[in-house]
Amino acid sequence: MEIKIQSIHFDATEKLQAFIEKKVAKLEKSYEDIQKVEVQLKVVKPATALNKEASISVMVPGNTLFVEKTCDTFEESIDQCVDSLKVQLTKFKEKMRDR
Repeated sequence: MEIKIQSIHFDATEKLQAFIEKKVAKLEKSYEDIQKVEVQLKVVKPATALNKEASISVMVPGNTLFVEKTCDTFEESIDQCVDSLKVQLTKFKEKMRDR
């Protein structure tokens, strides 16, 4: 599984990148056949609350799953994205089983 992290209009710290990689790696427990994961981090309107936006695209054979969340911190955004992706991956896996 390839993980690509993009930080738009700022530089992500090593600590933040390590956190993202650790969280995203857990997605493989939900679905083993993940090909590529793209994480985009954006600061929306600096100096306001809820300005950290994270979006994650997960490429699986024949489909792309996408989640976008905005929170006070990137860690919180990533946590919420990963949680909802686990649900999406579980549903996708069940759909594939039915075929």
